[in-house]
Amino acid sequence: MQQNTAVLTEQEIMNDALSSEKQIISAYGTFLAESTCENLRSEMTKILNDKQQIQYEIFNAMQQKGWYNVKNANMNDVQTATQKFQTMQQNMQQ
Repeated sequence: MQQNTAVLTEQEIMNDALSSEKQIISAYGTFLAESTCENLRSEMTKILNDKQQIQYEIFNAMQQKGWYNVKNANMNDVQTATQKFQTMQQNMQQ
């Protein structure tokens, strides 16, 4: 009897790893936002920074292989967004 085995490509594996890292980073961020223990927050911040570095390395490797293309933002859109958030920040400080 022939067994069907799925073989993932390197691109699929890296895409899965990138998605997993993004989910982990999101969960750790939520944990940090809701944690009150300073020692635990400090340790989790270190772990979060490590996870962000791993995520970046996966992203960078995928980008170099042409598997994750990022287009440059329009400068007008960047300026509009910057202005919007600066205004929001000023309003919150009042």
